[in-house]
Amino acid sequence: MKIDPIHQFNIEPLFTLGHIGNHTIAFTNSSLYMLVAVAIISILMLASGTQLVPGRLQSVAEISYEFVASTIRSTAGAEGMKFFPLIFSLFMFICVSNLVGIIPYTFTVSSHLIVTAALALLVFFTVLIYGVAKNGLKFFKIFVPHGVPIYILPLVMFIEVLSFFLRPVSHSVRLFANMLAGHIALKVFAGFVAMLGFSLGAIGWVGGVLPLALTVALTSLEILVAFLQAYVFAILTCIYLNDAIHPGH
Repeated sequence: MKIDPIHQFNIEPLFTLGHIGNHTIAFTNSSLYMLVAVAIISILMLASGTQLVPGRLQSVAEISYEFVASTIRSTAGAEGMKFFPLIFSLFMFICVSNLVGIIPYTFTVSSHLIVTAALALLVFFTVLIYGVAKNGLKFFKIFVPHGVPIYILPLVMFIEVLSFFLRPVSHSVRLFANMLAGHIALKVFAGFVAMLGFSLGAIGWVGGVLPLALTVALTSLEILVAFLQAYVFAILTCIYLNDAIHPGH
């Protein structure tokens, strides 16, 4: 029995939307699960209600709102709340799509670098455009740390500029790599259970208890990672936006 942990990441076209030249524009499984994530978030936020004593949906919506709001205030200050819609949307989209992707036979949107890179570039250009528009040339003070001796300032500035333009790379690869690696590990251990059972019969199913236990443990860990990666992406966004709001601080 062959174990193929990469097959779960294949993008499959579901139906064709049209053509541009020789290129086919298709609605894919990735597009479908993006819509599923947006639909779940919309239902959560619109159907939660505004009761004085919140129900389950309203409690989840309020906790999510306050969690993101407190993260912004603690990292970017009160002025950072103007970016709340962006950060909240990023956090919820990544978190929900990651959690949906843990369900067997579904698709994990953030396991593709093109998706995480698009989100990271959105943050990068938001920081760059807002920082220059708000602060003018003072924005570039972020490349000149305070208290650096003049004789090593060029080297430090080079490192700061390089790290600034590498932010989208680290921002996107961190999320992509964690989701990819976790799902591959889950697939491999789950495949061991089936492989032992089909190849060795009853003895194999007994031997598959350990891989099954590891699969359950990894699934629990993946649920935690799904939330943590959404939080890390959101808090890094707040930190980057703080540079645009308060350059040189």
